[in-house]
Amino acid sequence: MPLAPLSPAQVLAQSSLALVAALVFAFVLNLMVLSHLQHLVSQQQLVDTFRAQLSAGTAPVSEGAFDDTLLPDGAPVALIEIPSIGVSEVVVEGTTSGELKAGPGHRRDTVLPGQAGVSVVMARAASYGGPFSRIQELAPGDAFSVLTGQGVQEFEVIGVRYAGDPAPPSPIAGESRLILETARGPAYIPTGVARVDAMLVSDTQPSGQRQSSFRTLPPQAMELATDTSTVWALVFALQFFVVAELAAVWAYRRIGAQKMWVVFVPVMLLAGVLVADQITRLLPNLL
Repeated sequence: MPLAPLSPAQVLAQSSLALVAALVFAFVLNLMVLSHLQHLVSQQQLVDTFRAQLSAGTAPVSEGAFDDTLLPDGAPVALIEIPSIGVSEVVVEGTTSGELKAGPGHRRDTVLPGQAGVSVVMARAASYGGPFSRIQELAPGDAFSVLTGQGVQEFEVIGVRYAGDPAPPSPIAGESRLILETARGPAYIPTGVARVDAMLVSDTQPSGQRQSSFRTLPPQAMELATDTSTVWALVFALQFFVVAELAAVWAYRRIGAQKMWVVFVPVMLLAGVLVADQITRLLPNLL
């Protein structure tokens, strides 16, 4: 017995469900698969750039670049190596959701690792390579290094702490500390912040000038913050996705299912990934 044709309301409901299902699929695909590939590509490019700067003697040692311009967000500033947990990552300047897609980020209002004072480096725990997914395994006494424009800085772990735990005493004049931060909790479900405190055991480096301060740091650069500065891009991506969906429906009725799938599946996949990528920016930056 042939099925009755769908009513306009049923067609609309069917299209809406297909749209939502495609977006959910694209979001999961981007977060759990494509984000890791994007992280690998970004890190390779950053490694090449940072090593070239080290060779040329132009690697940053302050918030300013070698030509006295403000160091842009996303610029490489260090290479952190933690052999015991398999970490080898280029650290970029900035800690918003966008910067932490490329790798660990250095909080702009703190000194660089190895300089006198306290430095803060944040990274994701699960998505985009999950660079700091295992830092909670570090134990007091574990050693690691950070390569900066001032040479190799050697650190020793003091301990791991969570919300409510006492922080180590503030460093005295001339001492250098490094705090590694990431999300605590199940993968992709952050419940808090995990911090690893470490102290410099090699020579302390002089601190470079910094224009940023805690007061001027934007809210989206803090732990577990979201970034709404590119919502306009999400709107355009959603518009592109909806237009592609409508075009696919029209093509299905005009040229048939087989040709429609060949033409529009890549377009819909691209549109869905663009939307998912923008949605990821609205999630906590340590996710």
